[in-house]
Amino acid sequence: MFEFTLHDLQCFDAVVRTGGFQPAAVALHRSHPAVFAAVAKLERQLGLVLLDRSGYRVRPTDAGLSFLRRAQSLLREMEGLRTHAAQLSMGEESDIHVVIGDLCPRPQVLGMLGRFFSQCPNTRLHLHFEAVAGPQERLFDGEADLILHRIDKSDPRLEWLDLCKVPFIPVVAPGFLPERSRHAITPDQMRAFTQCVMRDTARHSPQHDFFVIEGAPQCVVADQGMKKEIILQCLGWGHMPRFLIEEELRDGRLRSIAGRYLPGGTEELVAARRSDRPHGPVSNRLWDHIQQEAPALRGALDSQKTV
Repeated sequence: MFEFTLHDLQCFDAVVRTGGFQPAAVALHRSHPAVFAAVAKLERQLGLVLLDRSGYRVRPTDAGLSFLRRAQSLLREMEGLRTHAAQLSMGEESDIHVVIGDLCPRPQVLGMLGRFFSQCPNTRLHLHFEAVAGPQERLFDGEADLILHRIDKSDPRLEWLDLCKVPFIPVVAPGFLPERSRHAITPDQMRAFTQCVMRDTARHSPQHDFFVIEGAPQCVVADQGMKKEIILQCLGWGHMPRFLIEEELRDGRLRSIAGRYLPGGTEELVAARRSDRPHGPVSNRLWDHIQQEAPALRGALDSQKTV
C-alpha cells in the first residue's frame, strides 16, 4: 500500500526541476536532509529508482520521468484546489487596484469600469495610470489586481482577455517636414527631427523602447495627450494610437508618414491578471464583466476608423 504524501511529490518534483537536493531544499524552504529523506521514502514506497544520482546533476530515470508527469498533473490539481479554496474563503474585497496603460482608449475603458463599480458600492476602486512597462511591473510587484495594457503572453504567470488591437501610426503635422519625398520616408531621414516618445514609468524593470529611432533628439512626455499636442504644434513627430488621432487625420491637422521603412505597428490591448494568485469574488465578477463588454469595446473603436 502506497503511503507517500504530497510533500514527498513536491520534493521529488523540485529535485528534478532544480537538478539537485540542495537547490530543491532552497526552493521549498526545507532542509537538505528533509528533501533527501522525502525522495528516498518515495522510492522505497514505490519500489522504483526515480533518480539517477551518478552525474553532477541529479536526473530522473525513465521510470522517474514517467512517474513525474503524472505527479505534476496531481500537483497542478492540488494547487488549483488550494487557490479555489482561498477564493471561497474570501469575502468581498474592500479595495481593488486597476492600472490603465498608455495605449488604452480611456473613455471606453473608464466607461466599462464605471458601469461595473456603480454596482459595487462596498468596493473602492483605486485607478492608476502607467506607461510602457509600468503596468506589468505593478502587477508583478503586487500593486495591481488587474491591468489594461500590453503583456508578454508567453509568461505562464499571467492570464488575459483580449480586448482589441491598437494600430500605431507615425504622424507629423503639416509643415513639420521640409517637403514630402517622392520615396518612402526612412528612419535615417527622421533622425534629424525631434521624436516625441513616452516616458517608461517602470521603476526597476528593463526599459522598453517602442518605435524609437536611435540617435534622434527626443522629447519625452508622460501621456499620449501631451504627445499628441506636441506633434500638433510642430514640436516633434511620433507614433500615435490611431483611435486618438482619427479626427486629426480626417481634417488634415495630422498626416501619416507610414510607409515601407516606417510601417508603424499594432499592439494587442488586453485585460490581464496573475494566474498564480487567488482572486476574490468582486475581482472575478469584474473579469466576467470585462469579457462580456470586450466586443462592444472593439466595435466602438472600429466605428471610429477612417476609410
